[in-house]
Amino acid sequence: MSTTAVEGSPVGDLTAEAAKPGLGAAAWRAPRGAHGGEGPDSSLRELGAAGDGHGPKSGGAVGGDLAPSKAPMGELQLRVAERAGRSVAVRQFHRGALRVLRPHYLDQSGQVCYVMVNPGGAYLGADLYVVDVEVEPGASLLLTTQSATKIYRTPGSFAEQRMTIRLGEGAELELAPDQLIAYREASYRQNTHITVRPTSSLIMAEVITPGWSPDGASFKYRELRLCNEIQVESDDGAALLALDNLLIRPALGDVTGTGFMEGYSHLGSLIVVDPRVDQALADELNRLTAGYEAYSGLSLTRTLGGTTGLILRSLSNSTEELNRLLGACTGLLRERWYGRAPLDLRKY
Repeated sequence: MSTTAVEGSPVGDLTAEAAKPGLGAAAWRAPRGAHGGEGPDSSLRELGAAGDGHGPKSGGAVGGDLAPSKAPMGELQLRVAERAGRSVAVRQFHRGALRVLRPHYLDQSGQVCYVMVNPGGAYLGADLYVVDVEVEPGASLLLTTQSATKIYRTPGSFAEQRMTIRLGEGAELELAPDQLIAYREASYRQNTHITVRPTSSLIMAEVITPGWSPDGASFKYRELRLCNEIQVESDDGAALLALDNLLIRPALGDVTGTGFMEGYSHLGSLIVVDPRVDQALADELNRLTAGYEAYSGLSLTRTLGGTTGLILRSLSNSTEELNRLLGACTGLLRERWYGRAPLDLRKY
């Protein structure tokens, strides 16, 4: 149902292998204690399409047409550094339909929280949004959104978000946007390029839901294409840790059945990169997901420069259930690694 190319050698019971051209595939084996068989983790199938395993190409469009060059509808740049025990913004820039609200602190840990806002309220056809985030060594950032990201009908060309993330040594980033909602005849592409250092800590959670349609069907959007590329940078240069592609094209075939969405309509993803990620953590998170009305699976990447990645996929029919599941997983990590309480942003 998704395409995850995880470079490297086997790690414990989770076997990952480099993607081959034309496949974009990695093998997956359930963690110890999982309920056997295949899971909706990163089983490396593309929903309703056959891809090349290399993710979206800039400028491409649905059906193979080339998109016209376009100026960003919104731009946001944010750089956070540690100052006297607190994380603060040392650079902040916005233009067009993107900005951040004033920073706030949820606890005494010094982590700064910023909320991204799109005053336009939704992404439309041919919209391009560009986000650049840097967390300097020792700093900690929680980045969320004010509300759900809504993708409306996109006649002519897809809507797109390009995000670049850089984390310094010992930097922490929690990326916790509200759900992404794709409405009827929507096409959306999201490219996220992430560079971490060996001691960086990254937690990313995301939920994808279908928007309302007049006939009540769940998969009326045209295409969702999300790509996360994660590099580990050391003194010897940068190397690829994981290439995580998700492609859903309902217009090209049924995506509801076995091997795809397995009868579910909503998808949740959790990506974690940290030196403390290991097989025992994967097993623990797998046991944790069993208590929710969702179908979940996990993959580990190889260890590169002393750090390892973990990717969790969950399928459900409820945004709230996926939010609870992902919240439980991130809450466990927040308390254990950072000594912070689970997130309670109280946006509504």
